Amino acid sequence: MKIGIYAIDKKGKKELYDPLIEHYTRLCRPWARVELHELFPKGVARAQEQSAQMARASYTDALAPHLSGAYTIALDPGGETVDSEGFAALLKDRARIHFFIGGAYGFEPRFLEQCDKRISFGRITLSHKLVKVVLMEQIYRGLSILHGHPYHK
Repeated sequence: MKIGIYAIDKKGKKELYDPLIEHYTRLCRPWARVELHELFPKGVARAQEQSAQMARASYTDALAPHLSGAYTIALDPGGETVDSEGFAALLKDRARIHFFIGGAYGFEPRFLEQCDKRISFGRITLSHKLVKVVLMEQIYRGLSILHGHPYHK
């Protein structure tokens, strides 16, 4: 299984959460190859300064090339909330999965319509840095559930 995480986020110097992301990436290796892709083309920065609508359109432009060839899941506050078993079911029997984390202004409806699924981690707002860690932990937990590993207990 190959899992790609595509996030609208600046690649910065070593971040506080990077060791946790690396930790969960390593833990997933027996079952899946997980890759994090942080995308922040120049057009995103300019668009965010102009308007929320333009920002969302720039996120679509950056993320849309990664919509094909995989089961696609957008992390969206308006999406379905799932428990850990439900999240594991999203991973089951999939060869390729792409998760999408939008920018500060969320996603355009036209992007969300192209995704296979929309899920939410609840009604709270999380920073992009932190949501990547939460997603990585849930991926590991989901894979653990699917493979009968005791981590989930």
